[in-house]
Amino acid sequence: MSEATTQRPMDGMPLWINQILAVMRLEIRKTLLGRRAFLLYALAGITPAILGLMVVVSSAFGLPPGLEEFGATMMFAAVVFRMILGFALYLGCVWIFMNLFRGEMLDRSLHYYFMVPIRRDVLVAGKFISGWTTSTVLFGVTTLASFLLLNLAFGVDQLQRHLFDGPGLTQLFWYMVIVALGCLGYGTVFLLIGLFFRNPIVPAVMFWGWEALSFLLPPVLKKLTVIHYLESLYPVEVSQGALAILTEGTPAWITIPGLLIFCAIVMAIAAQRIRRMEVQYGSD
Repeated sequence: MSEATTQRPMDGMPLWINQILAVMRLEIRKTLLGRRAFLLYALAGITPAILGLMVVVSSAFGLPPGLEEFGATMMFAAVVFRMILGFALYLGCVWIFMNLFRGEMLDRSLHYYFMVPIRRDVLVAGKFISGWTTSTVLFGVTTLASFLLLNLAFGVDQLQRHLFDGPGLTQLFWYMVIVALGCLGYGTVFLLIGLFFRNPIVPAVMFWGWEALSFLLPPVLKKLTVIHYLESLYPVEVSQGALAILTEGTPAWITIPGLLIFCAIVMAIAAQRIRRMEVQYGSD
């Protein structure tokens, strides 16, 4: 922990900003290079690996007729990106954000942060921003690689046309925005779960079920899910299935500020929780 507080401050910057940056540097390094990093890389790499294999197979044998008719654009929106959001990004956020404080408790290292002269709300901000940055970069790269590989499986000409003569770059931009907002929305939820539940796996699984079944929920309850707001930003209209209860998406001018306000509220709650927290490893 001494590394986070002995970094030379940047001239002209307020102390609290320097402290946030110091905590971020330490936490990002721990997340990406620590012993818990393998699962993150596996989650981030599974979809591009599958699509890379698809490129090899399609180059050798061609695409199945049904898949070619479905099209790369619709396949990415309806299948690939949903898998990234509902599986890789979700579990990655569980792993990153629940371990921001819970992992420190398990490693019996949280007291090192509490022993240094740093406000606890600043500590929460530094840890959360580090988790958001790490998850957004990891799953942003996953989304970019998956998008390019899937279009490449349909042929180099398809990839070039879609990116430079079609709506590909615009679609890719919105997918990246959704990834960043997804990491923000899920990250705030899992940060809170990690702080208030001794065994956070159970509420994480329950919340996963709630998100997965959101297409069956009535419109009022859909607005209590993160996935509803993310799907509202899809650049391609995707069917939710014959059993889905249809509802209008929430426009971007409400979705984006709404998630930011939700994040700010949760951060305030988390900061209040951390201010009152006492480290008791023996009773955990």
